[in-house]
This record gives sequence, structure tokens and C-alpha cells, in this order.
Amino acid sequence: MISRFGGVLALAVTLVTSTGVAAQQTSTNQVATSTAWSVFEDKDPRECWAVSAPTETVNTKDGRVVAVKRGDILLMTFFRPGAGVQGQITFTGGYPFAGGSTVGLDVGGTRFELFTEGEWAWPASTEDDAKILAAMKRGTDAVLTARSGRGTQTKDTFSLLGYTAAVDEAQKRCK
Repeated sequence: MISRFGGVLALAVTLVTSTGVAAQQTSTNQVATSTAWSVFEDKDPRECWAVSAPTETVNTKDGRVVAVKRGDILLMTFFRPGAGVQGQITFTGGYPFAGGSTVGLDVGGTRFELFTEGEWAWPASTEDDAKILAAMKRGTDAVLTARSGRGTQTKDTFSLLGYTAAVDEAQKRCK
């Protein structure tokens, strides 16, 4: 899991500086947009990724909806040929996840589990990445549920409209 996190950490540095929700519209490395999803490409190191912000976010604490401040909330699939990464699913909830917690991912009734470290979550294996990627290509939305270090429950819904086209474009650019 640490080696998978290394790729996410490298991507995180890029994403924090280039793909915030507002920055998705102005970043110089955005190469395509497909409905709710955007495609980005970096040359050094070679990375391509599809990314989207949620269409709906609900935060609750003690059973009540609450307003909380969160950073960028992003769901991504990325390709990094130099590291052998082909379609890694990554999620950042815009806050540090509760220690030892997992993020639930539901795509059309099929549930997956993502492991967390800091503000990032991802599947346990490349096989899980492939299963999630296939489900997301068939699905209409992805719902991620998580718990922050402060005990807030979050539920973020992402449209999968345009996901297949965006992922295919990212993969093509990073063959």
C-alpha cells in the first residue's frame, strides 16, 4: 500500500496546485473535458488523469446536516506509465479522514472499500482498481461515504456522465 501511496502523493502535489475545482477551468495542463469530467496531462513525470468534483455533498454530525469547511473534493482515475500505473482510482474528501477508517464507494449498488491515509483514499490493489473502473464505466453515479477526523460523516455524489470518454482519453494520452 505504501508504494501505491507514493504515486498518489506525487499526484497530490500536482493536483493541489493545478486541479482545484476552480483551477480545473484555468489550468494550462487541462487537455479535454467530457461533461462532468476533465482530463489533465503532465509531461514530467508523465501522468494523465480524469478528474471530477461532486454534484452533491451532504455533511452530517450526530444525525444532523451541518455546514463544514472542506478543501477540494475530487474523484480521479490516473495513469502513470513510468510507474506502471494504469487506471488507479483516487479520492480526496477535502479533509483528513479518521485514523484507521475506510471510504465506502457505491456504484450502482456495487460497493467497494477504499483505504485512507491523511486526506487521500484508494483501493487496496490494482485488481480492485480495475473492478471499480469497470463499474464506473457502466454506472451513472458514484457515491462516496466517509468519516473525518472530527467525526463528521460525509456523502459525496459524483456524476459518471462522460467518465468513460475522459478515462479513455487519459489512458490514450499516457500509453
